[in-house]
Amino acid sequence: MPDHQSPEMNSRRDFIKKSSLGTLAGVLSMGEPLPVDVFPENRIREAGQAPMNCAVIGFGLWGREIAATLLRNEDAKLATVCDNYQTMLRRAERSLPGVATTLEYAEVLNDPAIDAVFIATPTHLHKQIVLDALSANKHVYCEAPIAASIEDARVIAHAARDSDGLIFQSGILYRTEPQFRSVFGFIRSGAIGMAVMARAQYHVRESWRRASASSERAAALNWRLESDLSIGLAGEIGIQQYDTARWILGDRPTAVSGFGNVMYWRDGREIPDVVQTVMEFPGGVNMMLDISLVSSFDKMYDVFYGSDSSIVLRDGKAWMFKEVDAPMLGWEVYARRDAFYTETGIALLANATKLDALSQKATDVDPNAETALFHALKAFTDNFIFGPYAPEAD
Repeated sequence: MPDHQSPEMNSRRDFIKKSSLGTLAGVLSMGEPLPVDVFPENRIREAGQAPMNCAVIGFGLWGREIAATLLRNEDAKLATVCDNYQTMLRRAERSLPGVATTLEYAEVLNDPAIDAVFIATPTHLHKQIVLDALSANKHVYCEAPIAASIEDARVIAHAARDSDGLIFQSGILYRTEPQFRSVFGFIRSGAIGMAVMARAQYHVRESWRRASASSERAAALNWRLESDLSIGLAGEIGIQQYDTARWILGDRPTAVSGFGNVMYWRDGREIPDVVQTVMEFPGGVNMMLDISLVSSFDKMYDVFYGSDSSIVLRDGKAWMFKEVDAPMLGWEVYARRDAFYTETGIALLANATKLDALSQKATDVDPNAETALFHALKAFTDNFIFGPYAPEAD
């Protein structure tokens, strides 16, 4: 049980050193913005063309999510699951009948039938697996963050750049998510006027601590709570929303600062359970992000504020809130409007201007909507089947 004594305060310098903020400032400063139309939609694999033969390395919580998502992708065939813990392989055998399992990722890389590997191991283990996979001529999807240090991230980036004919994609989710791509184009068209700031949050109620009957296994599972292995909430979670801001704002951050405390889960951990950060962009635009493992209130969202309007993204949906003196865009008179306390948001959903969408509520869940992970993995397999596409960073 966590206690509620005075929180252990980390100094600003120690927080930046122990968290991922220094790493993020370096990693996010590499590469160029991804074109909004880089991923063609509704393409169909030719008759007789084989799907991508895949292996998942790391069958923890997120590895299992990747495996389940690949099963819904008609252009992917999950052939092998690799994990260095036998219990995880037995779990894979039960849930994925017909899929091969192995304790050694070298066996995956030595299998000529495997086209691509999906790496979902702890972050600090990514580098060597990525390098080995590229050397084995495998396409690589590596979960984000791709590394636990700027140095390792650069090594991975350079290896991917120099691997001609191979696809490397990091697990950044929202650049391929349809709603975010739509909003990206909308903002870049000038619909919000001048961008003035951005704000985001990720709030959940969980300890991040995993239990196991084996102390050795428990230590392996709880790497995220160790300062010499983990880049903390800002890196393991915040990387997704930092990247969204960088992509949509269209520039590289110039500075990052933040604070973090162990506020509630006082179980000997070294990693803060609440962090607040500010990422500075050219022109004075700042992006503020709050991450909490204590309070789940209001969950997750991203807001981009402009001189004409602001846009809120949450739960796979988006709304625009216009200033009273903002120019008319024309189409918004037909769009659905949703009430948010004292504000009214114009729905930016793909079908928001259709009459059959007017009866929907802001909280309605689209049963046909896929996850951001699905779209990210689909972009990867599309690149294999229909590409190659131009790289984002060179």
